Amino acid sequence: MLTFIKNWTLPVAMILGVVAYPFFIHFSFLTPLLIFIMLLFTFCKVSPAEIKITRLHVWLILIQTIGSVAVYLIICRFNKIIAEGAMVCLICPTATAAVVITSKLGGSESSVTTYTIISNIGTALVVPILFPLIENTTGVSFRFAFISILQRVFFLLICPFIAAWLLRILVPTVHRKLLSWHEVSFYLWALSLTIVTSQTFYAIINGTSSGFIEIMIVFVALLLSCLQLWLGKSIGGVYDDRIAGGQSLGQKNTILGIWMSQTYLNPLSSLAPGTYVIWQNIINSWQLWKKRKEKRRKNVT
Repeated sequence: MLTFIKNWTLPVAMILGVVAYPFFIHFSFLTPLLIFIMLLFTFCKVSPAEIKITRLHVWLILIQTIGSVAVYLIICRFNKIIAEGAMVCLICPTATAAVVITSKLGGSESSVTTYTIISNIGTALVVPILFPLIENTTGVSFRFAFISILQRVFFLLICPFIAAWLLRILVPTVHRKLLSWHEVSFYLWALSLTIVTSQTFYAIINGTSSGFIEIMIVFVALLLSCLQLWLGKSIGGVYDDRIAGGQSLGQKNTILGIWMSQTYLNPLSSLAPGTYVIWQNIINSWQLWKKRKEKRRKNVT
């Protein structure tokens, strides 16, 4: 029963967010806290011995940070909202679930774990600089906007990492307790997805942009999902880390992406990470099916 629920959580959570958006949108203030707790659970599972930065990680973080700026500058010449959505799809850090998918595909868990930390740090550093330059709020200086965003993003992405390590060293009993509760993060993810879906749907029905813009945002999200997975696999193949490279770059923390779009950019741009989560899960499902098929064929032979 639990397996069935997990397999159908993504569509159920998103449908619930759309159907009951007038209710769930009132809980949007909980999203940052939910992201913090989910990351805390994830980082509690990280051992210092597992963190080994490689050249692959350097290439991936350059694509994530510099690539997000490049994509924005290219697309904004045609449409700023689409450009913002595309940028968020790249700047988003690696999803916490990427480690699980990588393990099932036979890749290096430690490599993805390391990059999850690196990508969160990269996002925390780049977003406070980039977003105030893109969305200039009237009467607010760049310095004020930078500090304001830095405080919130630092709390969300870096503090869970610091807290997890402090608990490991200073309060090991609490640390072990959190490890035993790791399943809680799955249900928090489901709740977060429902809330941010309600926000995205609200932005769509109240937006002033045409349906064509929304279709283009969805298409760009699909394109970037495929492109990042391919780039990650291609670069990972050079360093004999193909699967980890693909999942590290291609599987994104879209809950964070939707929240950042809703909070700091044009709310409609959140449609990009909102649909990215669908594309990446379709691709992951196909990869897992392909892996199971390959395993069955080997067992037969």
